[in-house]
Amino acid sequence: MLALSRHRRAERRGADLAAIEMRPTRSRSLRLFASAAVLAVVAAGAVGCQTTQVGTTTGSLPLTPLDARSEADWRHYVQVYGAQYRANPTDVGVALNYAQALRGDGQRAQAVAILERLAMENPHNKTVLGEYGRALAEAGEYSQALRVLEHAHTPDQPDWRILSAQGAVLDQMGRHADARRYYLTALKIAPNEPSVLSNLGLSYALSKDLPQAETVLRRAAAQHPVDPRVRQNLALVLGLEGRFAEAEAVARADLPADEAAANVAYLRQMLARRGDDRLSARRRNSRSLAFAATSRKQLQSGRRANERNMLSDAAPAPVSPPDRE
Repeated sequence: MLALSRHRRAERRGADLAAIEMRPTRSRSLRLFASAAVLAVVAAGAVGCQTTQVGTTTGSLPLTPLDARSEADWRHYVQVYGAQYRANPTDVGVALNYAQALRGDGQRAQAVAILERLAMENPHNKTVLGEYGRALAEAGEYSQALRVLEHAHTPDQPDWRILSAQGAVLDQMGRHADARRYYLTALKIAPNEPSVLSNLGLSYALSKDLPQAETVLRRAAAQHPVDPRVRQNLALVLGLEGRFAEAEAVARADLPADEAAANVAYLRQMLARRGDDRLSARRRNSRSLAFAATSRKQLQSGRRANERNMLSDAAPAPVSPPDRE
């Protein structure tokens, strides 16, 4: 009975995952609680620590996770690569760098437009298609992103990064079981890859399976090297399970103690608020049910009275005896 109660509590906390927003900290790369927002970032291009150099352009920008640089860095890259792009818009490396800089700066629509044009001009370039698919996912165009990502690799030469990106898009669409099949396929190519394990763990969390999410995320966090966001995802799940002290301890690996404590306090506050909302909803439902029961009784009473009246009205009038002559 206790185990069942604990499971139900974990399930309820799992339902809160999609409702908890990210609390910003000093560095964009070290944010603690992302829930669905982390998954959105992952789907958009932070799936795996992509380090492929873009083209051979001098000073080209490596395709790194979008959170790995500061806002000032991204603004600088927008200016630098924007100027290069305007001078030579057909250069694939420059266009990819400019699009990534725009994504990092939050200018998603413009990044999609640039990559769409680039994909039309280079329909067989797998790197271009991969970045275009990620940008579409980041912009919320999930169905189109899946179609593009399907062409970013081939069945005979699958790319684990693209597989993980496809899984992340499916998670965003609520197709968690399908998403996990892509992650597991990616892990066959890149066993114990922490970014894929992290996506897989978040997928379990979004499915409200917090114990399994914790198991997978602990496995991801144990890999070396590992992106700090992997540990922060683990901290998130521990917090959702109500284990706030453990969540704070994990968060401190990458955050100053005060920020880790503040983030855990924020999560606790959000969960408490959600709990209060559920309690208020239950009370409203109880009042509604009580009102409905009262109304039902009144209706039943009124119906019986109406039936009696109808029977009375329908009864034949008493026949007077004939007058005697």
